[in-house]
Amino acid sequence: MKDAPADAVPVPLQIGRTSARVADYVALTKPRLNLLVVATSAAGYYLGATRALDLWPMAQAVAGTALVAGGAAVLNQVYERDTDALMRRTRARPLPDGRVPPIDAGIFGLALALGGLLLLAARAGVLAALLAAATLIVYLVVYTPMKRRSPLSTLVGAVPGALPPLIGWTASHGSLSAGGAALFAIVFLWQIPHFMAIAWMYRADYAKAGFPMLPVIEPDGRRAGRQAVLYAAALLPTSLVPTAIGLSGTAYLAIAVALGVVLLWLAVRFARVRSDDSARTLFLASIAYLPLIWIAMIWNKL
Repeated sequence: MKDAPADAVPVPLQIGRTSARVADYVALTKPRLNLLVVATSAAGYYLGATRALDLWPMAQAVAGTALVAGGAAVLNQVYERDTDALMRRTRARPLPDGRVPPIDAGIFGLALALGGLLLLAARAGVLAALLAAATLIVYLVVYTPMKRRSPLSTLVGAVPGALPPLIGWTASHGSLSAGGAALFAIVFLWQIPHFMAIAWMYRADYAKAGFPMLPVIEPDGRRAGRQAVLYAAALLPTSLVPTAIGLSGTAYLAIAVALGVVLLWLAVRFARVRSDDSARTLFLASIAYLPLIWIAMIWNKL
């Protein structure tokens, strides 16, 4: 009986390594964030539909949007791998940890983004594909480099973050309209209190990496608190627009008011106290806010 070659790797170990590598590539797409993209683009598609919902075109539009978002996330991490290595919450990511070579990640990210754009252009329409391309360009060409230069990057980054529901809306509705603009505005405004809470909780990490977030350049947190309150206050009336334009009903209106008041109150509390506890509470509330308001809007669609 011959001995196994010295460099032979047991099959279970090979499978384990392959699984770990696949997991690393999946992690590069930021699956938790991409789940939000899937949910908001699907909601936008449903809300924008003008006839009986066809699940297959909807799945294609959502898949294309998710591929573009996943590709953008990968390419963003290729660009930021050095700063990610400096921050505690990101240093274990596949790129800064050295588990995936940057060139491989770059090819993977480009393939995902290009595949998503082609799928959208073919199955969801040119306008939806153009919006997805705009998402990619703003996120990678404007927002990602700007993060190292200005706290205004938060506002710029909120634009691509708010485009997925508009992409979904356009894919089913066929055009931009007041309903799609309302969905975009809700997600755009929601992001700022959410981001201010994150920026406060991880201000030491951001400072170490050299990102000029508001809590870094102004450690007392007053401006971060004011921004959270300002945008939460603007979100409250904006969230009522779907009822005003006939996209959703009065039950949604009541739920939107309740959710908006709670989020605004927590933003005011954060602005006054500026503690990790108040920031964490605002952060968790913002995570709950978005799916709840989408569920209410979809459930109460007229």
